Amino acid sequence: MPWWRRKQPVAVSRVSKTKSPFSETVRVKPDKTGVVTDGVKHSMNPFCEIAVEEAVRLKEKKLVSEVVAVSCGPQQCQETIRTALAMGADRGLHVEVPAKEYESLSPFQVSKILAALAKKEGVNLLLLGKQAIDDDCNQTGQMTAAFLDWPQGTFASQVTLDGDWLKVEREVDGGLETVRLKLPAVVTADLRLNEPRYATLPNIMKAKKKKIEVVKPSDLGVELTPRVTIVSVEDPPQRKAGVKVETVEDLVAKLRESGRI
Repeated sequence: MPWWRRKQPVAVSRVSKTKSPFSETVRVKPDKTGVVTDGVKHSMNPFCEIAVEEAVRLKEKKLVSEVVAVSCGPQQCQETIRTALAMGADRGLHVEVPAKEYESLSPFQVSKILAALAKKEGVNLLLLGKQAIDDDCNQTGQMTAAFLDWPQGTFASQVTLDGDWLKVEREVDGGLETVRLKLPAVVTADLRLNEPRYATLPNIMKAKKKKIEVVKPSDLGVELTPRVTIVSVEDPPQRKAGVKVETVEDLVAKLRESGRI
């Protein structure tokens, strides 16, 4: 496919701001089925912001012709899509999932949705954040590539597009690894890939006029029947208060009392 016809979809997820130093404390629901999300502020997942930025940069280099922002969830997900549009995405795709079903939506169903959209849109490069900061599953990109039977470049810290080939420098435990992928492919963004831009006020206003298409999972042939059942969600145990000691001898004595030495 010539580059001037190439579409670039980017998956963006909406997460709660519960891992920010200025955010609310996570509270478990009284029935132990999950965490309280009512009244909690949400924003675009930081890794997804990096994926959007990379897609927009590829478009600015004229390596892709269109950036499509995709999000799955309730009506509020359109706010996240608008953020991506303000960053430079051309149009949005909202896969509408009712709030009740969204609570049990897993990476398995999201991956099937993204794979179906990739086939429907005729794309050959799909960018995602490597994981969402609320559940830290780190599964969607890998499973999407499996459903599509496409090569994948996960934890990308550098992406170079050259014709029908993609070079991805990725972070591994021992350092950096470089892989060369034949398009179509799936790439997941790591923190060092880029620094996302701030959406300017003019672009925020323009984003309000950009198109967001709404589809349902059933339109894509995807069933949302849960594959995993949450048995119980519990608060972590409270940490015991520490003990101050005056000397090394006191420290050794305390460690012996507790069975540490």
